[in-house]
Amino acid sequence: MKALATALLATSLAAGPTFADNSHPDRTPAMTDHAHDFDFLIGKWRVHHWRLKDRLAGSTEWIEFDGTSQLWMTMDGHGTVDDNFVGLPSGPYRAMGIRGYDPKAQIWSIWWLDARTPQGPLDPPVRGRFENGVGTFEGDDTFNVKPIKVRYTWSRITANSAHWEQAFSPDGGSTWETNWRMDFTREK
Repeated sequence: MKALATALLATSLAAGPTFADNSHPDRTPAMTDHAHDFDFLIGKWRVHHWRLKDRLAGSTEWIEFDGTSQLWMTMDGHGTVDDNFVGLPSGPYRAMGIRGYDPKAQIWSIWWLDARTPQGPLDPPVRGRFENGVGTFEGDDTFNVKPIKVRYTWSRITANSAHWEQAFSPDGGSTWETNWRMDFTREK
């Protein structure tokens, strides 16, 4: 019996820790599957963008352009980093999204770092999670020196595609203007 227990222990140690491994004091089993909300986004993507020419100005003129994105997991599955090329016609740039998952609150926080202002500050985070296949993440920010609410929405997610939108609210969330849309197509 001792030999069997030793063999089982050796087999489990050889397999290495898994996400649900409770042997580490800083890890707890996920209460929900929200820790895996962004698993769909791992990998390389082509991105088609539509951005309003002028935001919160009543504009209806959209600018279309392409870009790329690549995402990988960090922090033992509780974080992500993505590297983005944004091919904006007025001046392409690089940026990165940084996400962190709080298993106690069961929410993700998302920060954006833009290479046009590499010294920061980081944009304030938006926070949220996925429910019924749609991810909604909101936060407070400023635009043209005025306080606004920002909302990111992920939807229409398949193995090879996804849709993202950004909206601003100048009135505390009563009304929203969608000002940026992206369609993601997985690179083969």
